[in-house]
Amino acid sequence: MNLHAVRAIYTFELARAWRTLFQSLASPVLSTSLYFIVFGSAIGSHMTAIQGVSYGAFIVPGLIMLTLLSESTSNAAIGIYLPRFTGTIYELLSAPVSVPEVLLGYVGAAATKSVVLGLVILTTARFFVSFEIVHPFWMIAFLVLIAVTFCLFGFILGIWADGWEKLQIVPLMILTPLTFLGGTFYSIEMLPPVWHQLILLNPVFYLVDGFRWAFYGIANVSVVISFGMTLMFLLVCVGLIAWIFKSGYRLRS
Repeated sequence: MNLHAVRAIYTFELARAWRTLFQSLASPVLSTSLYFIVFGSAIGSHMTAIQGVSYGAFIVPGLIMLTLLSESTSNAAIGIYLPRFTGTIYELLSAPVSVPEVLLGYVGAAATKSVVLGLVILTTARFFVSFEIVHPFWMIAFLVLIAVTFCLFGFILGIWADGWEKLQIVPLMILTPLTFLGGTFYSIEMLPPVWHQLILLNPVFYLVDGFRWAFYGIANVSVVISFGMTLMFLLVCVGLIAWIFKSGYRLRS
């Protein structure tokens, strides 16, 4: 393992994030605060508790997940797209650095930024609602696993995209709608039976549901299924990245 190469990529990517630290944190924190003001206070005050949890507290895991998925994907996508855009990717490909070392550097830095952002939003939520975390270990485990998984997905997106516009298509047009439809602001038990079954086809639902279980011990499906779905998506992303580097897809042309 070339730890010098991993550290060089990791510190370079983090340094890029620290230069825009205010923008990286201010926008998600402001958006989260507005969600709590509108949904938690204005709307939540007129709603009954959901599965024994106040509405304001119920949406905390969903709001963290909403930000985590989009930021993880965008951070990793931009991290690998910039070297492709500037042409420095060829220096990386010609260097004595293996695929796992490249992933540890790029994905590790992106996941670190995402986890920090998730914890910042969790702290921000404390100013608006009172809540307890029933399973803190599993909350951190889900947070890290989901951050790493979607950073891997973002890495694939950054290699696939051939323009800045494409970097925004998947987070805005696919991930965000799936997160909103995945139980971020409601329990699927509140939906008609037909919609209940359709929501179960949404893979993001299992991430939100498992993450909410870590907070309050309540879930619509088994936490084992939620954890397994996340792990399966991670392995699929790793397999795709291995194929990309082996075939040179969009890296050598």
